[in-house]
Amino acid sequence: MMLQLIKNAEARSSLGVGNTTFYEQLNAGLITPAVKLGVHAVAWPKHEIQAIVAARIAGQSDDQIKQLVKQLVSDREKLPAIINGFPSSHPPVEVVQ
Repeated sequence: MMLQLIKNAEARSSLGVGNTTFYEQLNAGLITPAVKLGVHAVAWPKHEIQAIVAARIAGQSDDQIKQLVKQLVSDREKLPAIINGFPSSHPPVEVVQ
């Protein structure tokens, strides 16, 4: 699995929303929070944005997407073990591509 981080403009473009809508959805729990890269830099895991896009295309409700977002954030802690091949007590994370 190859993980990528994408900046705000690419995340917004992938979701098909403008800046204001992006931050409204972020504040409403419909988009995963950014990953801090530095003092003034953040980005989003590409697979998380893709999963949200797939959920929108599938017609999932905002409540369903909020649950997805919670699960994606929870799954972040499992990623190092999965990427590095270490055994994990957690089931594998399914990455939507």
